[in-house]
Amino acid sequence: MGLERLRSKWEVLINPLITRMGNVPPSVLTWSTIPLAILACYFLLTAERGFSGGISFILAFLFIILTGVFDGLDGTIARKYGKVSRYGDFLDHTIDRIVDIALILAISYNSNWILNPIWGWSAALSTLFGSYMGTQAQSVGLGRNYSGFGRADRVVVTLIGVFLSTLQSFLEISDFHWLGVEWNPMVLVIFTCTLGGIYTFTVRFFSAGSDLKMLDKQEPLTHTESTTKVDE
Repeated sequence: MGLERLRSKWEVLINPLITRMGNVPPSVLTWSTIPLAILACYFLLTAERGFSGGISFILAFLFIILTGVFDGLDGTIARKYGKVSRYGDFLDHTIDRIVDIALILAISYNSNWILNPIWGWSAALSTLFGSYMGTQAQSVGLGRNYSGFGRADRVVVTLIGVFLSTLQSFLEISDFHWLGVEWNPMVLVIFTCTLGGIYTFTVRFFSAGSDLKMLDKQEPLTHTESTTKVDE
């Protein structure tokens, strides 16, 4: 959504830091997001109710922020210092998906906040479907599609959920019961990611389909061994 448009403003904000990191390989920063994400997942997975849970959520919040900062630095450095590469793009998007799914599943397997982890798997699946539509559009000749509920939106929703869960833990507020579900901020994160992934898949599918129909009128696909799929 609109949060993806903040990338340019983000790059201006961190420019003083970028100017000091010209010798840092972007891939090092990309790989660095994994241990940070693991720590975030640990605190999301083990957060209890009450004061100790609030502390865990604060730490999770900080590590999610750091993961996002490192994720933003690698691409910015690559573009600024001419280090953009296909491998870097591939690595960045692969690790992004790993981190996305890991955070969702860490939340969903915390039985203190989520009653049924299957909700997390539904969110993870819809997130992957949405991401797939973006890269698939690029693979058939269109630009990468960032429409819908993007990664930046997902991170912000997660951070809001973690912040509210921190407050709920410290204040010892009970969950809200509605429609047979015990609602709390972590449940809302999973629910929002599920709907966001479905929405993203739908929007990107129809957007790409419309663009491809126009593209086919100009450059129809030729039947070659590399482009024709044969059902086995």
